[in-house]
Amino acid sequence: MDALTRHRPYFAFTITLHHPGRTCPAPLSSRYTRSVVATAKSLYGVHPSVAMTRQWAASLKEKTGRSLEEWLKLVKKSGPPTEKERRAWLKTEHGLPTMSAWRIAERADGKGGEMGDPETYLRAAERFVVAMFTGKAALRPIYDALLKLGLGLGNDVKACPCQTMVPLYRQHVFAQIKPTTRTRIDLGFALGARPAEGRLIDTGGYAKKDRITHRIPISSLAEIDDEVKQWLRTAFEEDR
Repeated sequence: MDALTRHRPYFAFTITLHHPGRTCPAPLSSRYTRSVVATAKSLYGVHPSVAMTRQWAASLKEKTGRSLEEWLKLVKKSGPPTEKERRAWLKTEHGLPTMSAWRIAERADGKGGEMGDPETYLRAAERFVVAMFTGKAALRPIYDALLKLGLGLGNDVKACPCQTMVPLYRQHVFAQIKPTTRTRIDLGFALGARPAEGRLIDTGGYAKKDRITHRIPISSLAEIDDEVKQWLRTAFEEDR
């Protein structure tokens, strides 16, 4: 079974019985009225930041005296008009830590909601990828091939799209697929302090303590060669 077959969307059906006070799975032969809801399984995995954001929101009331909803109401009612001003206001007037101030100001501006719920994130992930390749349609087959290659490395690999790139995770990010220009995808690797060789380009990431330290530019399917596959496997195997 190849990677895209293993991760291919399928439809799981939930049977809801319209019975007073009760909802439960039931066979199709049930005499009750049924509604069937099809839920597609995404090709992508939930970004680790979603769990972190949910934990942050759950602890906000205890740590700050207000829930997320209460902070949002306060910001919209009494806070300044722009996101930047709101961040500063939350920090100086209410003593919030930088990360909390950023997240609340972002939410109050109608952004970042996808990171608060797994299903919402997965829907957003599909949109991120579509937007990423708008005007770059020629790169989409290259992306699909690289995604298949990455997911095929193991059952513990997941792809978690952001707005400008698609990181591949095992324990951590070990690679990322980024349509850098209209004609080129950069396949990034987490390879530590290893010197660049062959097609491998040092991004300077190791010195900056970034996960992605090297990249290989790819402009055609033919450029996904054995060297690309070997470096991708090396990055995967070193992320333990």
